[in-house]
Amino acid sequence: MHMNELRQHTQPSGTEWAFTWFVRILALVALASGVFYWIRLIGIQPGLLWRFDLMPWPWQTAVVALAVLMPVAATGLWMRAPWGPVLWFVAALGEIAIYSVFSRHFEYKPLTVGFNAACIVIFIAFRILLFFEKRRQARASLPI
Repeated sequence: MHMNELRQHTQPSGTEWAFTWFVRILALVALASGVFYWIRLIGIQPGLLWRFDLMPWPWQTAVVALAVLMPVAATGLWMRAPWGPVLWFVAALGEIAIYSVFSRHFEYKPLTVGFNAACIVIFIAFRILLFFEKRRQARASLPI
């Protein structure tokens, strides 16, 4: 194998580089979201939905689940671990559900729903692009 071919296989493509940065930014957003839910749990601010003991039980359940899922998912996303996106998908779908489908019991947050939905679509689009890119590279490296 020539040195140029070897170098070409070891350097990440533009798509891989963009995907890595997208996932890292997503990890920072998930970490910030996790901190937000932890602030709700420990009750720093006064108010009905800002203290765990004053929250209705649906809020208690959602806040505890998201306070645990978001930081762990952020860690997995940052490390590019295979379980990171799985946990993030669960947390993002949970947020989409509570802030849209079950907004009667929680609250309606169209920006959170839209952001999570857009990130899911972008993530899936990146994975499809990376799949086709790797398949094209594999076909190019096969001897004829």
